[in-house]
This record gives sequence, C-alpha cells and structure tokens, in this order.
Amino acid sequence: MSTTARAAALELFEHHRGTLERAVQAIAERGYWSPFPESLKQYPEEAVKGAQAAFEALLGKHFDLAGPQAVGRAGAERSPYGFDLNVSYDQYDADTLLARMQAALPAWRDAGANARVGACLEILQRLNALSPTLAHAVMHTSGQAYMMAFQAGGPHAQDRGLEVLAYAWRAMAEVPESALWTKPQGKQDPLVLDKRWHVVPRGLSLVIACSTFPTWNTYPGLFASLATGNPVLVKAHPGAILPVAMSVKVAQDVLAELGFDPALVSLVVDTPEAPVSQQLALDPRVKLVDFTGSNAFGNWLEDNARQAQVFTEKAGINSVIIDSVRDLKAVARNLAFSLSLYSGQMCTTTQAIYVPRGGIRNGDELVSFDEVAQALAGGVKSFLADNERACAVIGAIQSEATVQRIQACRELGEVLLDSEAREHPQFPGARVHTPLLLKVDAADRDAYSEERFGPIAFVIATDDTEHSLRLAGEVIAEKGALTLGVYSTDDAVLDRAELLSQDVAVALSINFDGGVFVNQSAAFSDFHASGGNPAANASITDGAFVARRFVTVQSRRHGAA
Repeated sequence: MSTTARAAALELFEHHRGTLERAVQAIAERGYWSPFPESLKQYPEEAVKGAQAAFEALLGKHFDLAGPQAVGRAGAERSPYGFDLNVSYDQYDADTLLARMQAALPAWRDAGANARVGACLEILQRLNALSPTLAHAVMHTSGQAYMMAFQAGGPHAQDRGLEVLAYAWRAMAEVPESALWTKPQGKQDPLVLDKRWHVVPRGLSLVIACSTFPTWNTYPGLFASLATGNPVLVKAHPGAILPVAMSVKVAQDVLAELGFDPALVSLVVDTPEAPVSQQLALDPRVKLVDFTGSNAFGNWLEDNARQAQVFTEKAGINSVIIDSVRDLKAVARNLAFSLSLYSGQMCTTTQAIYVPRGGIRNGDELVSFDEVAQALAGGVKSFLADNERACAVIGAIQSEATVQRIQACRELGEVLLDSEAREHPQFPGARVHTPLLLKVDAADRDAYSEERFGPIAFVIATDDTEHSLRLAGEVIAEKGALTLGVYSTDDAVLDRAELLSQDVAVALSINFDGGVFVNQSAAFSDFHASGGNPAANASITDGAFVARRFVTVQSRRHGAA
C-alpha cells in the first residue's frame, strides 16, 4: 500500500470528520438531520441551470470508466418519457475483472478504517454536488418525476450512504488496535501477552442495482462494503445504468486521485438476454451480495449464494387498516398522495387497505364501507385532477410490464377508480398511468395477497377491525411488508396494532393525515425494512447491515510486563 495514498485519504477523513461525527450523533438520537440539502435553491445556480445540458451531453456517447481491457459494449436504455439514451458501456471478462479487484483489496484493507471512510466521505460530497445532473439520469431511467429524482436519487440517497458510513465507522472503531493482556499468577511472574486486532474485509462485494431507485437502493450496500474494506462490483439494471455509472465514475475519480486502484469500485453491465448476476453471485471470490428486486431472484440468492453474506430487499404486501378516523377527507388526501407518488413504484407503497364492511366512525358519524371506498377513490381522483400537477407526482411507469400488470389486475375486483393513461405536458411519448383502485372482499385473498407492483391497490371488506388486524398480520407474516398504516381513534386498537407490528416485524405509521406519508423513510431516523419478515432479510440501516461485512482477526505474542 502506498503511504502517500493512505495519508491523502486520512487528510480527507479529517476534512470531513465533523460531518461524520454529526452523523454518528444522528443515528444515536434518531431526530431529523441531513447534511445534504433537498432544495435546488441551496445548490449553485450554474449547476442547477446547466444540469439538463450536462445530462444531454452524456447521451449518444460511450461512457468511459476504469477497468481491465473491455471485451464488448452494452447499453440500450430507453427513457420512460419516450426516447432512447443511446449510451454504451464497457463489458469485461468477469474473471479478469474479479482478479484485478482481488489484487486491489490488500492495499485498500491496509489503508485502515479512517482512510477508507475518508475516501467514502469525499465520494459522497462530490455526488452531492452532482445531484442536479444526476437527477436527470435518474428521471430518464427510473421514470421518477424530476423533483423526486433529484431528492430521492440525490440527497436522500446520499443521506443513506452517509448513514451506513456512520454505522461502519462506529462498528470498526469498537475494535481496538492493540492491548497488553496481563494475568497475575500469584508469586510467579504474570502472564503477559501483546494482543493485536485487525478489521479484515470478507472479500469482493456485489451490489445488484434496481431499475426504480438506482441510487437510493445502491448506495447503502456500496458504501457499507467499501468502507469496511471490500471492493465493490455494482451490477446495474439494464434499464437504469446511467445514474449508476455516474456514481461509479465519481468513486473511481476519488480513488484514483488518492493513489488507489479505481477499479475498487467497478460497473458491471449486462442485457436481459444475457444476464450475469447469477454467475457473479456464485463466484467464490464474492463474499457479499446486496440485492433489491423480485422475490424470485432474492430467494434464489439467499438459497444459492452460500459463500456470501446476502442482504435482500424483496417484495411485500404493504397494508393500511382503517378502524376509525377524525377526518375522513384528510385521511383520503394523505392516502391519495401515498398511492399516487411515483405511480406506486415504491417498495413502501400501500397495496392492501382493510376496512370493516359495516363501516367506520368518522368523527361523530358512522360512514359505510362504500362511502369509505368512494372517499379514497375520490381523494385520488381529486388529487390528480390537474394533469400537470399529476405528472409532477406520478412520473412515468418504468417498465412496460407494469402497464400490462395494470391491465391484467382490472379483472381482480370491482373497479372503484380506473387507471388512466395521461399525456405528459413535456414528453408526449411518456408512459404515464394513474392508480387503479379495486374493491374486493376479504375472502378474495388470492387477489390482494400477492404483490401487484405499480399503481394498483385494493380496498378490502373485512368482518370488523379485529378481522382486519388478524388478516393483515397473516398476510404480512406469509408474504412480508415494509410498511403498515393504522387509522383509529381507539387507543386499545392502536395498542393492538403496536403489538401486531412487532409480531410481524413491520414499521407502523399511525393516523397519518397531514404532511407525512406512510411510504416515506427518513435517513438517520427511520429504519428501512426490519429484516424480520419475508419482504427483506436486512434493514437499511442498522448495525447488522455493516457488521457482517468484516471480521476481526487477532494475533497474540509474548509481551513484557
């Protein structure tokens, strides 16, 4: 390892130490904090005004990254807003790439925790400066509207990256470098040992990125592995490569400037016709795998990548239980936003809404099940009445398969609110569809107890609130969930819901009827997934998410008293 590289990285650590220490404080206190502004007004005016041109300058070209000799090129991204990106990326021989990254590991390991974290902090800072441009890349691969792409793909993703750095640094700092171990032996000389401990990375890390949140779901695994000493292969989704490539380039630039091999963070691209994730995940040199996506592939990874620590976030049946409310209109407005945001293409979006068929209390009045269902449908319809405003919230559908799913799901229940195709005011070719809301009975379990990814939700008629709680618990225990919302003015019901959330290990949100929504998750405060039900085997972020990425190795020798 170059002592110059380590020294330069340690300088970055000291430069960013204040931010890191504040992040460590934040994960202990769990209050609101973010060092990365979520308002474009807080970024340099020239960066914001030039963002679109900077994005467009990347289109129709080859995207250069560090790596071994390329053996081919790939790239066929098409914006959900209706145009081809025409960006190509290098493909590498897998064995050659893995060998190079394996060779780069010792120098990165030997740099030490502070140097590694210092480099990671610098990468995050540069990613934040790139956020206005990165947002266009996220928008035109995921389909998110620009403001959401900026916030979720930029500062909120960077928050999650910094959050894992705080956990990683804290975990590694708990391992002392050395100690003198002295055991008294009465009249004899004491036993003295000089003990040393080393934080040792597990090996190569594979982060399998998703198409809907290519940075938000990638940064936690990327930075958790890199900070703990593991080189990282980022396998981009074929439909959302550009924002991942831009992120990898920033990382490579920082590593190269410091004097490390930039291929410590490398991009892997494939095609739907020739996927490589399975091959990479089973390589004996790959010791860590992070995955966000389908149950089928997530389960396959857990079952087959036995040589690796596997962290998965898969699918679940996110649920809302309505028992009683103070203001049904306010609840409907809140849920309308949750159901509409990014066309339901979020892992936290509600799919199942349980309502007693005998109705609920709305303040002092009793309203029927049908009135509740119509209020929810009316809330979505009213919220999306202005098309320009609607498109700024729902964005575009990332995959044509989701559009086909909307069509197929119309047969699963009585249509309360049909999904409409909308014309985007800026992008006539955009794939824009409003939410589909269906009415079903609790007995129609096959309809609502499978994940229907996209803007699809069910209002489910149950016998009573106890039935709703029991049914939601059974479905979540079997299929998993990341979010559970409960509306009730009865403290006994809320106590029952609190216990249910613990029984099935799902995050609970109670009586949200204002400016906070069940599908939002705040870094440094909210744990994203619990790792305790089938929707995910890990949490973003807790100590277990980083601590399993390294081992502690000790040495002992005789010492002097």
